[in-house]
Amino acid sequence: MMAFLKKEWMELCRSGRLLVLLFLFSLFGIMNPALAKLTPWLIEALSESLAQAGIAAVSVTVDAMSSWTQFYKNIPLGMVLFILLCGGSFTTEYQKGTLIPVVTRGLSRRKIVMAKSLLLFALWTVMYWLCFGITFGYNAYFWDNGIADNLYFAAALTWLFGVWITAFFLFFSAAAHSSTQALTATGAIVMGVYLLSMFPKFGRFLPIKLMDGMSLLQGAASYEDYSVSIAAAVFLIFLCIIAAVIFFERKRL
Repeated sequence: MMAFLKKEWMELCRSGRLLVLLFLFSLFGIMNPALAKLTPWLIEALSESLAQAGIAAVSVTVDAMSSWTQFYKNIPLGMVLFILLCGGSFTTEYQKGTLIPVVTRGLSRRKIVMAKSLLLFALWTVMYWLCFGITFGYNAYFWDNGIADNLYFAAALTWLFGVWITAFFLFFSAAAHSSTQALTATGAIVMGVYLLSMFPKFGRFLPIKLMDGMSLLQGAASYEDYSVSIAAAVFLIFLCIIAAVIFFERKRL
């Protein structure tokens, strides 16, 4: 398993995906405070044009909360890019037949799934907290992060949502025949959960609630409001990993 993990890590580095992910998530981390900082300047620069169009421009005061708002707007795009860049977890190996030699030499299929799961979860964790850390640092320099309530808990919820999406993608990647099928199925699950969350009776039970970090930062929600959605996400993560192992065990390579 350690040898297979090393192989996965070397492939990630040699393909350039690691550098691309580091660049993208670092860029997102910088963009959040940068957009907040530039907002008053942009409004002032456009005030003349807006006045000519009959729109009154008002002065805008930005603070750390403005930057965190940008963070929660941009991180879903980060999740999408992460899944797209890691889209060939199993399916590419199916197409190239690279799993056949390691399986025929005795490597357990269960260990292959666990190795890929560990790498993907660890990669998402590093990238997410890198983005969060950069935004946090700039916010602390320009403003004061103390204005945001429950900052770390809200960030942890969004991280858990990313793990949940990654677990579903891992399962579909193990079961599907192509990356397109795995990506489409993952997107369909997320969209279905999002649509169900529009019904108040289902909203508090679904993992999509984990993305509502701004309510925590603004003090409009408490820890207890997320207990059910956390439990649902953790249960589904373990279920997806178990299902991925079962499907991969029966997969014809």
